[in-house]
Parts: sequence; C-alpha cells; structure tokens
Amino acid sequence: MENIIECKGLTHYYGKRLIYENLSFSVPKGRILGLLGKNGTGKTTTINILSGYLKPRAGECFIFGQEIQHMDPALRSNIGLLIEGHVQYQFMTIKEIEKFYASFYPQWKKEAYYELMNKLKVAPGQRISRMSCGQRSQVALGLILAQNPELLVLDDFSLGLDPGYRRLFVDYLRDYALAENKTVFLTSHIIQDMERLIDDCIIMDYGKILIQQPINKLLNEVRKYTLTVPEGYALPSIDDFYHPTLIRNTLETFSFLSADEVETRLKTMGVPYSALNSEKVNLEDAFIGLTGKY
Repeated sequence: MENIIECKGLTHYYGKRLIYENLSFSVPKGRILGLLGKNGTGKTTTINILSGYLKPRAGECFIFGQEIQHMDPALRSNIGLLIEGHVQYQFMTIKEIEKFYASFYPQWKKEAYYELMNKLKVAPGQRISRMSCGQRSQVALGLILAQNPELLVLDDFSLGLDPGYRRLFVDYLRDYALAENKTVFLTSHIIQDMERLIDDCIIMDYGKILIQQPINKLLNEVRKYTLTVPEGYALPSIDDFYHPTLIRNTLETFSFLSADEVETRLKTMGVPYSALNSEKVNLEDAFIGLTGKY
C-alpha cells in the first residue's frame, strides 16, 4: 500500500528538553489516522514537522515521496493544513472569503465548502467576525476541503464546537474522505470524536510511540482487568500490565493479554487474587489505561 506520509527517525528538543527520539511512522493512502497523546508528548510538534514549519533535530519526513523541507511548491499545494482552527480575514462574509480563496487554487471545489456551510446553517452573507469560535473553525475546514487536497493535516479539528456540531462534522469528514479517497492526519483532545472517525491511531507516550495500529484491532484486543487482592497488597511488576492501580482491595489494570494469559501471569507471579473480571473498553478508556491517568 502506498504511503502518503513517511517519517523516519524523528528527534526533536526544545532547548534541552527532549520531546521524542528516533520516532518513525507512516500513513497509507486513503486512511484517516488520529494522533493521540497527553499534553507535552509532541502532537503539535509533529504537526509542525509535517507542515514544514519546524525542522527536527534529526530524522526525515517525506510526504508524497518528497522531503517536506525541500518539497516542490506545486506538490505542497496538495496538502490542506489546519492549525488550531484559525481563519484570517474575519471582516469578510462566508461568500466573500470563498471567492477570495478560490482565486489561489486551480482545483477549487466550492461545493464542498457550501455543503458544510449549509449543514452549519450559516448564511452566505454572514460575517465571519460575528461567528462563534467553533463556527469559524468549521469555515477554515470548509475552505480546506474546497482546496481539494490529497492530504489533510488537521490540528484540533473540532476546537470550540458543541457536541451536536462536532458529531455533524465528524460524520461529514469521514464520508467526504471515504468518497474522495483522501488521506487525513489529525489530532483532537476529544477522543470520542476520534473513535467515530479514524481508521488507525498512534498513541504517543513521553518520548516514544506507545501504540500504532488500526482502531478496530486496538479496541478488539485491549482489555480492562479488575481483580480482588488483599488490602494493602504490594503488586510486583508484571510485564504487559499497563499502569496497575490499587484502591483498597480492588486492582485495575489494562492489557493486550487474553484473560487466560492474565490468569497464567498472575499465578506465575504468585499474586493472591480472586474475582478476575475482563471487559472491553472504548478508545478514551483505552487511551487513559495505556498512558496512565496522570
């Protein structure tokens, strides 16, 4: 499968603080990939590297087979980039800003823009300065969709939207990307949105990629385990148990191991337990379970 994005051995520092080291990943054509991570793990750094705004200390980032720092400007125009949902020229109306941007893009598809504006129930004559933060972010997204780029890079794409409009846009973006065979790389702090939208996910921990796999595979394999142990019991370190926490005599952990494998591991370690319970989780619980609550 053709990779639209290939990052190899990315390393970056801010001052003396290491953000990550030797980070490598790829995004195949036609897939929607969500980047998840706590604050400070390097999500925005990665977006800035993909956009060419930031040169990493080491490593390379290729998009459409070209290194992003030296990409042909004609090819760069095939990347639609949204950083924090900002729109310039807020004195313009919905209609005026569409006409303004259309003059810069030969492949402009105004239908994609106006379809989204209609779903948001904003009139063509409405001035952008009088819109909410969430509506302005969707105007920016509509303008990016109208550019008709092959790759969309969206940072915090649902910023400022209420739950109803978030759901509307998530469904709209997924249908659009599928119908047009677009590749999408995005971040969001609202993980419920990601679960409805993405094909693949990268979960970043501090300094590394913790998980990269299809969302369906992740949610089919990761499990939350709870078990009863003697109160005050000190659990030994057990491989493949993520961030075990103990509240009184109830132990909670997350793992990719099956229930049988967990039982075997507990017995091998001599853990005095009872009432082992396994349950499937949603993406938000999986993210917190695999990266830790704090």
